[in-house]
Amino acid sequence: MATAKKTITKTKTSAKKAAVRVKKAPEVTASKGHSSAEATERREAVIYTMTGSKAGTIALPSELFGAKWNADLVHQVVVGMQANARPTVAHTKFRGEVSGGGKKPWKQKGTGRARHGSIRSPIWKGGGVTHGPRAERDYSVKINRKMRAGALAALLTRKCKDGEVIFVDTFSFATPKTKEAKAALVAIAKGAGVPALATKRAHAAVIALATKNTNTEKSLRNIGSLETVEVRNLNPVDLVTNKYLVIESPVESVATLSARLTK
Repeated sequence: MATAKKTITKTKTSAKKAAVRVKKAPEVTASKGHSSAEATERREAVIYTMTGSKAGTIALPSELFGAKWNADLVHQVVVGMQANARPTVAHTKFRGEVSGGGKKPWKQKGTGRARHGSIRSPIWKGGGVTHGPRAERDYSVKINRKMRAGALAALLTRKCKDGEVIFVDTFSFATPKTKEAKAALVAIAKGAGVPALATKRAHAAVIALATKNTNTEKSLRNIGSLETVEVRNLNPVDLVTNKYLVIESPVESVATLSARLTK
C-alpha cells in the first residue's frame, strides 16, 4: 500500500509540473513576439521638418541602432575621453625655481636666530613648494578604436530606444538668427512630442550637422542648452552629457556614422 501511495503522489506531482509548463509556454512566446515587434519598430524612424511636420521615414542600420547595451564599456570610454581632455593647469615651483635667495640671510652663528641658508627654503614665505602639483602630470588614457566605436553604437541604440533621437531633414538658416533657431526648435519639439527639447535649461540636446554650417552654428550658439557638432565628430561624451540627439540630413549623417564604425 505504501508503494502505491508513493506512486500516486509522484504521478500527481508530475502532472502539476506539466500543467505549469503548459501555462507558462504561451507567455514566453508572446514576450518574444513583442520584443521582435519592438526591435522592428526601432529600425525605422520618422524624419521631421523645421516646422515640426513629418517629412518621411528612414531605415536605421542595425550596426548603429541595434547594438547591445554595455554599461561598462560606455563608462570606460567616457571617463577615458574626459581624462584625455583634462588640462594640467595646476603647477607649483620647487625651491630651485623661485626667484631670489642667492645670499645667506644672516651669518650662521652669533645672532641668536635660527640658522638659514636661503630664503627660497619651503619654510619661508615666498619660498619653494614641497610636494605640490606639477604640470608634468599626464592624465591621458589610451582608448582603442573599436572600444570608442562600440560605445558610440551602444549609446545611439539606447537613446533611439528611449525616444531621444530626433531626425530633421534640414537645419539651416539664410542668415544667423537666434530667434528663428529657437522657433524651429520649439516646432520640432512639439512635432516630435518631446517638449523638454525646447524647455530644458541645460544640456538639452546636441545638434549633429551633416556638414559644417556657419549660419546654423551662429544661430544656435546663443542657446545655452544646446551643443552643436558635425556628425563626423560626434562622440560618446556628447551623447552622455546631453539628453537628446538631433540629427540633421539623416541619410547623409547615418551614412557618415556607419562609415566611422566600419572602417
